[in-house]
Amino acid sequence: MIFYENMEAKEILKSFYGYDSFRDNQAEIIAKILQKQDCLVLMPTGGGKSICYQIPAMMMPGTAVIISPLISLMKDQVEALKSNGIEAAALNSGNDFNMDTIVRRKCLDGSLKLLYISPEKLLTEIPFLLKQITISLFAIDEAHCISQWGHDFRPEYTQLDVLHREFPDVPIMALTATADKITRQDIIRQLQLKNPQIFISSFDRPNLSLTVKRGYSGKEKDNYILNFIKARPLESGIVYCLSRKTTEKVCKFLNSKGVRSAVYHAGLTQQERDKSQLDFQRDDVQVVCATIAFGMGIDKSNVRWVIHYNMPKSIESYYQEIGRAGRDGAPADTVLFYSLADVVQLSQFAKDSGQKDINFDKLRQMQNYAESNVCRRRILLNYFGEQRDHDCNNCDVCENPPQRFDGTKYIQMALSAVKRTDEQIRTATIVEILKGIASPTVKRKAYDQLKTFGVGRDLSTNDWQDYLLQMLQMGFIEIAYDQGNVVKITESGNDVLFGRKQAELCVIDHTVKETSKPKRRLHLEIPAISIPGLPTSSGVEDKRLFEALRDLRHQCAEEEGFPAYIVFSDKVLHSLATIKPTTIDAFGFIQGIGEYKKQKYGQRFVALIRRFV
Repeated sequence: MIFYENMEAKEILKSFYGYDSFRDNQAEIIAKILQKQDCLVLMPTGGGKSICYQIPAMMMPGTAVIISPLISLMKDQVEALKSNGIEAAALNSGNDFNMDTIVRRKCLDGSLKLLYISPEKLLTEIPFLLKQITISLFAIDEAHCISQWGHDFRPEYTQLDVLHREFPDVPIMALTATADKITRQDIIRQLQLKNPQIFISSFDRPNLSLTVKRGYSGKEKDNYILNFIKARPLESGIVYCLSRKTTEKVCKFLNSKGVRSAVYHAGLTQQERDKSQLDFQRDDVQVVCATIAFGMGIDKSNVRWVIHYNMPKSIESYYQEIGRAGRDGAPADTVLFYSLADVVQLSQFAKDSGQKDINFDKLRQMQNYAESNVCRRRILLNYFGEQRDHDCNNCDVCENPPQRFDGTKYIQMALSAVKRTDEQIRTATIVEILKGIASPTVKRKAYDQLKTFGVGRDLSTNDWQDYLLQMLQMGFIEIAYDQGNVVKITESGNDVLFGRKQAELCVIDHTVKETSKPKRRLHLEIPAISIPGLPTSSGVEDKRLFEALRDLRHQCAEEEGFPAYIVFSDKVLHSLATIKPTTIDAFGFIQGIGEYKKQKYGQRFVALIRRFV
């Protein structure tokens, strides 16, 4: 057994995690838990939440109990801890009797520092195992699940108020990546936290590029995604879709083009979902096409991109999903597609939900983000209460500000079609009238006799849908969701229709093909450093060495049955390919390589680096 309890927090950070300094708020959170004070921790995905409870767990007598919602997430965390030489285990329905017995014995003899457990299992174990052991702290991961306002509501989480009743002297840490003010208050109330210290870290993820593509057809999306992936042949990514059917369609298309892909949604069996997730974690497939059912159980640090095939229902969902890219801090790309059809479908979902007003408000915020003509990162950060006085220069708006033109004529055409049909038609019929398409609806209602029939045939269907979406966002039209989704003209729309005002539209981006190379990314900062026994690094990465290091990492992972990113993150490999340490001691100076991994892997990696140097 390794004894940690006499070590300082910073000493543990360096020895077991390989980092010289804590990130924002980590040291303060650890100090509060060591003082046995309850904490609510909001930290973005990849921001280092787990260190906040893992380090105090190692320093305090007894076992820390980590409540986690998914077996796969527990498995990931336990494997990562063990790979760093830290004693951890999970107690869940995935264990057999012998494994459960071993875990219980380790808890009872005090040799297990971190015990991961599901909320269901926790409730059944309170009168038995948990009452027999010394518990150092409770950490509740994905704590937004406890709130009725949380977007992943889970009934078992609502019973966790039992913790303070049964264990009044044990501190509780609630952790989540996204929670607005209402959700934060609800978490505190439901858990009955005692005067909790609330820590809100910066939500900025500067390594993520942010791009939005509006009004693409399904075929155009597929082609864009294919070219995007071909430009990143070795990089893992996720394609999020709104429906199960779409995930299967996109997956089938990518596989037909030679891109190793898997599908993941709630309609699959548990065995099928587990296989897809494991194949993705171990890099046996490059892409997973998934609904929002996928992600909470993923701790894969080398996801290099996330694409949203459809617009998400809220900024919280969107932010959490793009947060699965670039968890290691290295550059990563995100792309969001959205269309008028997405807005209509999601609005219907909101209308049919049990929280209509709240969900409509969240959807409007998401639309405003997607439609924005100002820096997207500033909008995201502002949503989470974090203001910035400068643009990010790593989003599509900053890099390519949209062009505008006087769109009054087109807006008047569309509004005229709506007015002449007594505001009783949907968006699809508006396009049919403008394009001069004699569809069954148009013929049956005699809309082909209208003066506006065919006046907009010079524009494509996709362009008209895009302009209608812009008109919706600018408030010229609204959709009556309680009247079968028909379009109504607003007061400001009437001002344009009758010539009292003019209005601009954004020029539509018709670019579909991704260039042969990935877009410019933020430079991964690996400063020139001086390591004993090694010349000062030039700061230039050897791309061939990086690929060789990635192959060696994969080989080590295969031998141990771990996903490759648990051996070393992409960021560590980039550092090795840049700094090129040629001794074991120099190898240990790399950020992210602790003493345990230095001894375990140093010889093999240094031997490879020497061959290149």
